[in-house]
Amino acid sequence: MSRENVQLIQRAIEAWNRADIDGWLDQATPDFIWIPAGPAAVERSVYRGRDEVREAMASGRETWEEFRFEETEIRDLGESVVWLGRVHLRGRASQVELDQEFAIHAVVRDGRLARTEAFLSRDEALEAAGLLE
Repeated sequence: MSRENVQLIQRAIEAWNRADIDGWLDQATPDFIWIPAGPAAVERSVYRGRDEVREAMASGRETWEEFRFEETEIRDLGESVVWLGRVHLRGRASQVELDQEFAIHAVVRDGRLARTEAFLSRDEALEAAGLLE
């Protein structure tokens, strides 16, 4: 297992949990592609480049008072990583809370995240990474 890839996704998740948008984007390539799932996919389904991602993340933080990930497992696949865990959310205005399974398939290029795609189930992420048929 590539310790660097595991640490990369862990740094990105830690920055997200701190609501540190720039810290999260520091882990990404300039042409980064973010494909959110569920509550984060409000305005569109794909964000390209740091500026689009930054705006989308800031907008999401306005909607969600709490938006935090909890890791259960990481699988390093060489040029990509599958992060498995849960997402905990609480609406800023509504105070509605959500807690559900969550997964991310992240493609790594030159020591940075080049593309992340989020999934609302572990099996969907494993399938996207080619680990399930």
